[in-house]
Amino acid sequence: MAAMEKIDWSECSLVEVKAGVQSGAPVLRRTRMPVDAIVDNFDYGVSAVEIAEQFEIPAEQVEAILTYDKSHRIAHSV
Repeated sequence: MAAMEKIDWSECSLVEVKAGVQSGAPVLRRTRMPVDAIVDNFDYGVSAVEIAEQFEIPAEQVEAILTYDKSHRIAHSV
């Protein structure tokens, strides 16, 4: 199994973390949409356009999340 990767979303203006929303998981600001769902779908081969349509969120937000994810992945041991 590949090493797990953790993203520090604290500098992404599109993402917020609130204790009472999705158990404190990072979500798109002002939504309950976990950013991990966007990243995981993309990693499994779903296109950004398909993700935007599936979750009914703007394609620009999906692209921004994926760009941030790609540039901020931090490898850590499992």
